[in-house]
Amino acid sequence: MTDRNKLKDRARDELFSHINRCGVLQAAEEEQKVWMDETMEYLGERFPDLGDADLKELYGVGIRFCRPAIPHGRSGLGSAVVAPSETAEPADSADSVAADASSDSEAPTSAGAPTSLEGIEASSESEETPIEAETVGA
Repeated sequence: MTDRNKLKDRARDELFSHINRCGVLQAAEEEQKVWMDETMEYLGERFPDLGDADLKELYGVGIRFCRPAIPHGRSGLGSAVVAPSETAEPADSADSVAADASSDSEAPTSAGAPTSLEGIEASSESEETPIEAETVGA
């Protein structure tokens, strides 16, 4: 790895560290842009061997880090993940868990496929494939 690549990697790592420490992930999109502009100036001073193209690349990487495909938990983006302690149902009710499991295994999925392997194993043993039917019938 060249010294330039090591330098870019250090600058990227420092950028990610600053993003996490400064709470940029929870900031509004416009505030993120302002913060990134100021941080790129700082990184340009801190790493003078990085050119404008390198800093633009870091800016893009930083913005993508702030807006990932799977959100970091920021409200307003995607579906919120609820922690187990925040659920309304008691976690230790074995009867309700067993009842939920039995009702789920009988219901087909949206594609009509069974939700357990039990039915698949039984049906695959009793059905002949077209090749077997031709061979057996001949």
